[in-house]
Amino acid sequence: MIATAQSITRNAPGPFDAEISLDYEARLLRRKRIACKGGDFLVDLPEVTSLEDGDAFELSDGRVIAVRAAPEPVLVIRGHLARLAWHIGNRHTPCRIEADRLVIRQDHVLEAMLRQLGAQIVAMEMPFRPEGGAYGHGRTFGHDHGHSHAPADGHHHHDHHHAPAHRHDAVLLHQHAPAASAAGTGVA
Repeated sequence: MIATAQSITRNAPGPFDAEISLDYEARLLRRKRIACKGGDFLVDLPEVTSLEDGDAFELSDGRVIAVRAAPEPVLVIRGHLARLAWHIGNRHTPCRIEADRLVIRQDHVLEAMLRQLGAQIVAMEMPFRPEGGAYGHGRTFGHDHGHSHAPADGHHHHDHHHAPAHRHDAVLLHQHAPAASAAGTGVA
């Protein structure tokens, strides 16, 4: 019978029976079979969970398996960081913010935009550990920043990009303030 992991320990102290390396996308999971040197196991968590480097699965057979952030293609960005970070955040893109650089997952569209804004960019392979968000551990799943991205017809018609885990669909997470009318504003 395959061992199961129904819980995780954040920043687990060890010792560990084995380690697994997962990239950023693979560290977002609820239920999945994972191959491991110490033997495969089934992750069966109560809800979708964002795992961080240093977390550990506690298995039903007593093993403790550490999670490591796997190296993956990223862009290391330098330049006017406040301005560049604003543009990255405006696209709801996960980002690692450090004193002298920003790090995002490799994305040729964002890379071109950031270069046009004057960024110096180096493509690298390294573990990607973005900021977790203001409202909880790991990724932010829903947020309210004062407006809606869904018009009355329920379709998504705006010009910024979202990370794969970010959706605006049938459940509206935002509300727009009513658009100002051109009447009486001197705008034709």
